[in-house]
Amino acid sequence: MIQNSIGHRRLILFALLAVLAMLGGLVPDVIAHGVTTGDKGYIQEISGVLPIPFIYLGAKHMMTGYDHLLFLFGVIFFLYRLKDVGIYVTLFAAGHVITLLSSVLMQISINAYIIDTIIGFSVVYKALDNMGAFQRWFGFQPNTKVATLIFGLFHGFGLATKVLDYKLSPDGLLPNLVFFNVGVEIGQLLALSVILIAITYWRKSSSFMRHAYTANSFIMMLGFTLMGYQLTGYVTS
Repeated sequence: MIQNSIGHRRLILFALLAVLAMLGGLVPDVIAHGVTTGDKGYIQEISGVLPIPFIYLGAKHMMTGYDHLLFLFGVIFFLYRLKDVGIYVTLFAAGHVITLLSSVLMQISINAYIIDTIIGFSVVYKALDNMGAFQRWFGFQPNTKVATLIFGLFHGFGLATKVLDYKLSPDGLLPNLVFFNVGVEIGQLLALSVILIAITYWRKSSSFMRHAYTANSFIMMLGFTLMGYQLTGYVTS
């Protein structure tokens, strides 16, 4: 029993260190949501309706978008039924579809650092929600479904800033945006599947509830780290 507990603790520690390593500099372009030079150059040289490239780009962005994945992890942290997971993920997806399509089609450009700071805040918010902070501090529980939808809208703005940075050709713009969004949803489902498998395994151990508060504290810390990173970029840019 003791060995099993130690094993779970080592597993959790390893996972946390891995995330810290990624956020600490191994993938700075991903954290900054920068568009890679290769992707940007390729997209700027092509035109017309291109399903595969845009599905790939959408999936790639979501699966390497650690702020999006951290928020999703927080959202499903205490969701045990697949039906509930489906409802919340659908609300999140609906939010980012609305703002992604509308922002790009109407050329609504918002400073990427500001949007990504808000996305970082969404991670902090969800971690605090999971820790029961709002109930203790203010005596009420915000509507979690509404919050997921609203933050989904901001995550969509974050996606839109990256798409606008591609400077897409107007030839085939709407279909390509749809394909990009399809890729985002594919990437989200793939990442979510991995997260669900990992957290389901963790829930089977007695350590889950013991370490749930600590895990959400760590998620909150990562959210503050993302906020600080983006605010620093805004001030220095």
